[in-house]
Amino acid sequence: MSTLIEKLTAEGDGESVRFLNDIVAQLWPHINVAGSKMTKEIAEPMFKSMLPGPLATLHFTKVDLGHVPLQLSNVFVSKTETDSIKLDLNVDWAGKCDIELDGNMIPTLGVKGVALHGRLSILLGPLSDIIPLIGAAQIAFVNPPVLKLDFTGAANVADFDMIDGAVRQVILSIINSMLVLPNRLLIKLDASNDYFKTQLFPLGIIRITVEKAWGFAEEKQSASKRFLSKLTRASPDTYCKVGVGAEEPWRTSTKNNTTNPAWNEVHDFVVTDLNQCITIDLQDHDVGSDDQLGLAVTTVREILSASGKQELSMVHKEQPVEGKISLSSKFYRFAAEGSSFSTSDHSAEGLLCGVATVQVAGAFDIPGKREELNPSVVVTWGEKHRFQTAIKTDAPGTDISNPTFDQTFRIPVTADMVGSGAQSFRITLMNKKVEIGSVDVPLSDVQKAPDMILQNKFDVGGATVRASICLRGIIPSTMEEISLPQRQK
Repeated sequence: MSTLIEKLTAEGDGESVRFLNDIVAQLWPHINVAGSKMTKEIAEPMFKSMLPGPLATLHFTKVDLGHVPLQLSNVFVSKTETDSIKLDLNVDWAGKCDIELDGNMIPTLGVKGVALHGRLSILLGPLSDIIPLIGAAQIAFVNPPVLKLDFTGAANVADFDMIDGAVRQVILSIINSMLVLPNRLLIKLDASNDYFKTQLFPLGIIRITVEKAWGFAEEKQSASKRFLSKLTRASPDTYCKVGVGAEEPWRTSTKNNTTNPAWNEVHDFVVTDLNQCITIDLQDHDVGSDDQLGLAVTTVREILSASGKQELSMVHKEQPVEGKISLSSKFYRFAAEGSSFSTSDHSAEGLLCGVATVQVAGAFDIPGKREELNPSVVVTWGEKHRFQTAIKTDAPGTDISNPTFDQTFRIPVTADMVGSGAQSFRITLMNKKVEIGSVDVPLSDVQKAPDMILQNKFDVGGATVRASICLRGIIPSTMEEISLPQRQK
């Protein structure tokens, strides 16, 4: 685990941020109140939809994040290509909490401690010459943070592993969906800020080949597999789950009955930060539930610095184990040229030839009585990709007829999507479940736009939606060719 934490938080020798810790300490009582309320409001619905059986009835009876504030360290400051300020810093929290949960047919359980480790990226921009000088702040973990919970009560003895794993999964799912790259939490500092200027586009695509694994011990098999092995000399049925950042993990095929599996299977992942971790989870497929054989971790920066090839050691339950996994990779940077959408080399399953980024800033002049309006915007491309903004509700101080959404959706582009030619982006303005109007934006219109970015107020049935569609293809790139911001000390 120490190796994983080091990879999550390492960035060389950064600057001290004692003054920031002093500010956090002063703000902590207010952070405690706001964070406790947010935890209850967001986590309880997730318990109902994600937890199995009686655990789905879990609800908070008390949430107190305690008096120990989180600590910040190892900060780097740099400037992005869009003239925003970027801060990268470590976050460590050894929280002494007082949290109680209850549920049907479940004894009361509690959490008395939370340990969280991660590296946070804060993007400040766009910059302007008018106070407050900074348009918005965007906050995200570079990688999913490490999270440990110290349970009290029944959870300490009965079904601890199941409860601990299930609750942590929900919490991490919430963090990943809101606060892990490429997802960012946006806080407007200037009401007149142009949302389109806050976007920091991803760097490119890393094409990972999972080659083979070897040397892992049979002792890591389940009891049933070890028993079967003695009778039939069966070996594990192995596969890998590979993840980058908050992306949905990709799974290789299963290689049956072998201690030397060779996959040589390829998949593309979008890269937002070179310090994003690549995790390879080696699993043994088993009846009932699969068993982990080992976990290997590297970063995009590390594997590219190693000329795209690495042999990685593994850990299991935080302890080193025998065995290694070999990876190879290629990096493709995003480019705005139309020729970058070359599909000849990127047409296999799991490969991408680019990315489309759709930003929805707001809607205007929505017809209807304000007390009857609950507007949202739906963005679709083809049959597989559908995204919806938050559904807005009327509240004091808001203009429900001209709502602000400020949401970004990213669509991985595959060769078949570009090759079809007839594909269009559809932008639909909704009121609850009723369509107010929609507009189709042909892919060719975006490709012809300057820098392949089409920004407009699109007419949708009498109202308008202000949106931006950006296309980026890919070009092979080496580590030396990747544009990195200069750090400011």
